[in-house]
Amino acid sequence: MGVKNELPSSTRRPAHSGRQSFFNLGLALSLCTVTYLFASVYQIREARPFRAYQSLTYDKLAQELCPQPGALIPSATRELWEGIGDDIGSAEFKVKAIEWLAGAIGVSTETFDDMGPVDEDPRWENRALFLDYLEKAFPLVHSTLPLTKINTYGLVYIWQGSDPSLKPILLMAHYDVVPVNPETVDEWQHPPYSGFYDGTNIWGRGSLDDKSALIGTISAIEILLSKSFQPTRTVVIQFGFDEEGGGSRGAGKIAEYLLETYGEDSFAFVIDEGGGFSESYGTQFATPGVAEKGSTNVNIEVATPGGHSSVPPDHTSIGILSALLVRLEDNPFEVHIDRTTPIYTFFLCLASHAKIFPKELRKDIIDSVKSDRALRQAEEKLFKNKVYKSLVGTTQAIDIVQGGVKSNALPEQALAVVNHRISVTSTVSETYAHDTELFLPLAERFNLTYETFGQQIRPKGFSSSGTLKLSSGGGLDPAPVTPITWGEAAPYEFLSGTIKGVYRAHREGSQLELEDEIIVSPGMPTGNTDTKYYWSLSRHIFRYNHHNQGNDSNALSGAHTVNEHVTADSLLETIRFFVTLILNADESRAF
Repeated sequence: MGVKNELPSSTRRPAHSGRQSFFNLGLALSLCTVTYLFASVYQIREARPFRAYQSLTYDKLAQELCPQPGALIPSATRELWEGIGDDIGSAEFKVKAIEWLAGAIGVSTETFDDMGPVDEDPRWENRALFLDYLEKAFPLVHSTLPLTKINTYGLVYIWQGSDPSLKPILLMAHYDVVPVNPETVDEWQHPPYSGFYDGTNIWGRGSLDDKSALIGTISAIEILLSKSFQPTRTVVIQFGFDEEGGGSRGAGKIAEYLLETYGEDSFAFVIDEGGGFSESYGTQFATPGVAEKGSTNVNIEVATPGGHSSVPPDHTSIGILSALLVRLEDNPFEVHIDRTTPIYTFFLCLASHAKIFPKELRKDIIDSVKSDRALRQAEEKLFKNKVYKSLVGTTQAIDIVQGGVKSNALPEQALAVVNHRISVTSTVSETYAHDTELFLPLAERFNLTYETFGQQIRPKGFSSSGTLKLSSGGGLDPAPVTPITWGEAAPYEFLSGTIKGVYRAHREGSQLELEDEIIVSPGMPTGNTDTKYYWSLSRHIFRYNHHNQGNDSNALSGAHTVNEHVTADSLLETIRFFVTLILNADESRAF
């Protein structure tokens, strides 16, 4: 019998309707492959009997299952690159870089969910202050590169290359931040908008998400301009201003402009925020995101007759809603690993390259290339890690509950909002079908008229005790997976080699044993990014910040919560990464 793409018990249908299977990957915020990696993996599965592995040494087997490219650094501009590297390593530059990020953090650019149109809500106006800051901090960029403002605060810089036949690259970041809860300000080690540097870390809201990436991008260009570098390949930079609110006013409008200006599939690759690199199982893994889960919010509304609380029914709207939510949490989506997804290759990379890895799990993962039984065993062990499990499958989180207006009045309405992050092997419609079928028994039990997403499931009848309605303001299907198979993955191979080149260059002369190379594997961010608006602009979209995230236990470093911070060394490496990326892309003719 041939190898199946997934466990036999897995389907592509929701768990309660027989229409669900799932996937997904990422390493903490991120968690989260080269051409040869995926080419080899898929060719092995199709052409090589598993017993053929038995003749391979362990090192050879690791290279077969998770090949790694060599480090990629500039060739034609080697002297320029090395000189900039020396500058980045100097004490003077470190002070300047810290000042750049601290100044950016010092301009509060909070995005709130209830913000109105850009030309009406005054809370957008701090974006103008941020632009003023950028113009002062990076004078060469603003005196040299044309800047187009989209929807007032969206920023598009175009660094025109000399060869129009080369596809441009697109570098993205956003400069808005999640609000700081006033009640938690005293919990911050340093004021959230101070940009305080303590000798190791730079503190403040946006230090990690996403102003350090923005500063890394724009400072790299400032440095290259100061060295009189002129690109052959056009570089486009876009900075969004409302990513934390969904990005529709910023990146959404910018995407429309770029599509009109350049056309479909016009960019060689796109890089936006995402995972970085961190230590996992004793080995450094970089996990550029090559996919994104879908997402949707489902509103669960229960309506029942009101009245005085002294004569209550058996079940109020709040009681019914509670029963619905208990059923939801008692019946999570089934989660299974699919061999066709990037997470499976990530697990292969762990098993092939992680120095400290459970022996039995390593064997199960390697054996799973051929054996469904081994895949089940690996799955059972891997899913003890909640990050892995939540990123593989469709998730559900009850985030909002409302109901009742007075203690002696029966609640006429009760509402809950459930956030789903949708497996890349599923869809929004399958998620809706799952929820619809899940609640049908309770609609019948409580004698409720049942309407789901515009369709009547249980028609309104004379004896109905109330109504149950499921609705959504819309959903986002999972993103297209960035090409990572033979003949299509040149940009991924390029990025992987660049990551390795920067990692090595930044550590030369340190005590690090450089033979302990960083391993690059496909990853996926835990949330959606502004790239959801850019699917038509490039088939090669990566979600990756070259941040040193330490280890799995501290990968988020306070993003979206108190004490957000980033190390100064990580900021310097981020700048080095963008300098190297631009120079490497300028020389490459593989895309």
